[in-house]
Parts: sequence; C-alpha cells; structure tokens
Amino acid sequence: MEEKDLIMKIRDLDISFKTTAGVVHAIRGINIDLERGQTISVVGESGSGKSVTMRAAMGILAKNATVESGTIEFTYKNDNGSMETVDILKKDKKWIRKNINGKRIAMVFQDPMTSLDPTMNIGKQIMEGMRWHYNTSKEEAHKKAVELLKEVGIEDAEKRMKQYPHQLSGGMRQRVVIAIALACDPELLICDEPTTALDVTIQAKIIELIRREQKKRGISVIYITHDLGVVAKVADFVNVMYAGKIVEKGTVNEVFYDPKHPYTWGLLSAMPDLNTDDDRLYTIPGSPPNLLHEVPGDAFAPRNKFALVIDDKKEPPMFKISETHYAATWLLDERAPKVEMPIELKNRLERMKKEAERYGS
Repeated sequence: MEEKDLIMKIRDLDISFKTTAGVVHAIRGINIDLERGQTISVVGESGSGKSVTMRAAMGILAKNATVESGTIEFTYKNDNGSMETVDILKKDKKWIRKNINGKRIAMVFQDPMTSLDPTMNIGKQIMEGMRWHYNTSKEEAHKKAVELLKEVGIEDAEKRMKQYPHQLSGGMRQRVVIAIALACDPELLICDEPTTALDVTIQAKIIELIRREQKKRGISVIYITHDLGVVAKVADFVNVMYAGKIVEKGTVNEVFYDPKHPYTWGLLSAMPDLNTDDDRLYTIPGSPPNLLHEVPGDAFAPRNKFALVIDDKKEPPMFKISETHYAATWLLDERAPKVEMPIELKNRLERMKKEAERYGS
C-alpha cells in the first residue's frame, strides 16, 4: 500500500478541563490523519470537541486544559528547507508561537469582529505576522499586505490598509482575516466555522475564496463546522464527532451518501431541504451527555432509537466498512439486527446525489 504523505497525524488524543463543577473529559481518544494538500472537515453539534481538538493542534489550549495522553505530529518545511516532524504537544508555548502559530499553521476564526483588533488598522494587522516571523521590512510587508488584500477580493486596497475593522462589512472583515492567515504562507489552514457569522451569499464567496487560495498555494485545509452543506462543497474527507469522540469517518461521498452511524443520519436529516413539502426541520431528540461524568457504553445511546442492550454497557469499536470508511456503532456488528437508515433520509440522499452528479459537484 502506498504510504500517505501526512502533514498532520493525531493519535489517541485525550484532553480534560478543570472547572468549578469538576473535571470535564472533553476529548476522548481522537485519531485524525491529514494528507498534504487535502481538505478534511470535522463536524458535529456544538460542544462535541471540534474546536478543542484543533486548538490543541495549534498549541493554544486554555490554561485549565490538561492533555491526558496522545500525540499531534506535524510535518513541515523548516527554515533550512528540509522536512521536519515534531510532536506539538511536546513543545512549549514560546517555541510554538515562534515556529508554528501563524507561520506554518494559521487559523481563520468564526467571528472576524472579535478576532480582529479594533484599535489597530487593517494594514498593521496583516503586516504584524510577517514582521514578527520573518523580520520583513516595513516597506516589503506593506507591499505584500496590499497584494494580499487584492488577492482576497478587496478593492481600494491602499485605502483599506488605513481603515479599522468597524469601518468594514462582515464579509470584508472575514476576507481581511483570511489575508492575515495567508500572510506568512502557512502549510496548513484551519477554518473554525469561517462562514457562520455571514449571510448566505457572502458565505458562498468566502468558501470559494478559501478553495481558490488552497489550490493556488497547495496548502492543506481543515474545516471545523456544524454545517454539512459547507462540508459537501469543500471536503475530501469527513470526521463526524460526538461527545469528544469520532463516531464516523470517510470520504465525503461515503459519509454523505452511505452513512452508517445513527448520529450521522440525524445530522443529515437536520439539513434544510428545499425539495420537501414539510417546512419543519428535523431535530435529534435529547441532549449530548454531560462529560463531567463517565460515559458508560455508547455516548449516543440515550438519543438513539436503534440502540441495542450492549450500547449501555460497552463502547463500540470502529468498524471497518471500506478502506476509507469507518463507524463506531454496534449496529455494524455481525451479531446485530439489520437496521437501515430511515427511508425518508435514504430517498433524500439519493436525490442529493443525483443533483450533485447533474451539476458536476
């Protein structure tokens, strides 16, 4: 089998947080592979652990976080031009700040208004990383910042350089955030809900901008989102998270058109659909478990109408469906009763697949 060219390899990641209420076991044995030039997505409800996992990959976890176990290996081109692999969890914050954050791994955050400094003009914020990481002269950094603003679709770039975040629209602010992320030519771009705060027309333009920049620069991208519609447009590979674990993973076609986990069925059923006569949105019954307490068995069992007796007693392993498709549900055990996804969802996914084939997406 051909060896993968991995830029990031996360293995057995466990993270807990100390709170006034007790210890929250937020991340429970995460494994993620990201190939160079690939786009993967991490999807799930709020609180499932998506952002925490990626913040760990950047070494920017909160002070009350403890990495209980695991490794996060990042392979990058060092300052000498040769490839180097480091375990980010073994590096201190000072080393990460100098060698990784902004320079080789950059993040586009959810709300551009809160991720931009309101007291600093746009130009200075774009130039800051270049000057810090590479000692770029002010003139050279200014020139590149203007070029970046033009590249991300902002007109009158010289004028915008002198403006402040509150003087720009939401879409323009997000374009500025993307320009800042690209300023130091990172090898990996992490997009944490990059379109949530924007209206749908601007969302599409931002997604297309990120795709264009990825193709142009040959960088790898990780999307953190709860919006499966975004996933369908951008991802090569999907990781579905629930209660701090990955419960299903596979190519975008496998997860979208042949999902195996009941939680994935629920997420797909909750997607808005213009082709249905029912104007009510589906919601997954119940709530995620409280991770202050140990989760016995399958964490999704209390919300799963197809749950088996074993789900309350033993956590399911990852069952292999294909070389790229895996799901952690006892329904895939050969001893389990045969359960099919709801017929309404099956028909809907077939319709979506035909539409995607028709429009070549």
